[in-house]
Amino acid sequence: MKTLHDVPAPAKLNLFLHITGRRPDGYHLLQSVFMLLDWCDTLHFEKRPGGAISREDLTVALPAQDLITRAAHLLQQHTGCTDGVHIAVDKQIPAQAGMGGGSSDAATCLLALNRLWGLNLNLASLEQLGLQLGADVPFFLRGRNAWVEGVGEKITPIDLPAANFWVIKPPQGLETSQIFAHPDLQRDTNTATMSVFAAKPYDFGRNDLQPVAQALCAGVTQALELLNNAGLVARMTGSGSAVFAPCVANTPEIAVPDGFLARQCSNLDSHPLSGWASSDS
Repeated sequence: MKTLHDVPAPAKLNLFLHITGRRPDGYHLLQSVFMLLDWCDTLHFEKRPGGAISREDLTVALPAQDLITRAAHLLQQHTGCTDGVHIAVDKQIPAQAGMGGGSSDAATCLLALNRLWGLNLNLASLEQLGLQLGADVPFFLRGRNAWVEGVGEKITPIDLPAANFWVIKPPQGLETSQIFAHPDLQRDTNTATMSVFAAKPYDFGRNDLQPVAQALCAGVTQALELLNNAGLVARMTGSGSAVFAPCVANTPEIAVPDGFLARQCSNLDSHPLSGWASSDS
């Protein structure tokens, strides 16, 4: 039986996140830089006959219809594929952290099954499917660090210098919708330019969602203080609750309270599965 083992799904960090306005339909306009990180989930795929799709959770129990399962069904329905698959998931990226773990898993699932099932869909076709699963999925499919604008659909690849980061996730998670609906959220940050960002990529801007997140979740403030007290400059990623800070020379080990997750990570130049789908139309 054909298999694909140890297929990675990397996390991301938002180096900054500015809310620059709001469309009449209620969607927020943003600017951000998404950076790939070597904190990864690992998926294993075994092709099976008969069309059945099953999932095995090796670490954390996932919802019955998580983004991995939904991605597999969507690809199968879109292509009419009659093959099935068993997917084993080693979940390491924490949920409700602002690190894109679910979207990354969905992107890896689409790329892996496109290859395992011999579908040969190009990248643009996979991106169209990915958008049905979540706004961040196309970023992971494209596989490059990126300047992101609009409601997340405008993705421009950028290069970033190699760097290491401390990332801390408090025990509590945060619901993205709750933060974006909050009346105290700042929604009028001036637009920035890529050239200004490039001059100081790891010391630029802020996360406009962070004040609201801190008001909703004390763990965000605790995690920020752990990094700041170690002499680092910390901020929240995405809609939280994880926070991060670039490492500096002689960065000390950081001890965290029970229930917190902490890891020292490196950024990635490109997604490990970059090139798994053709960019040809």
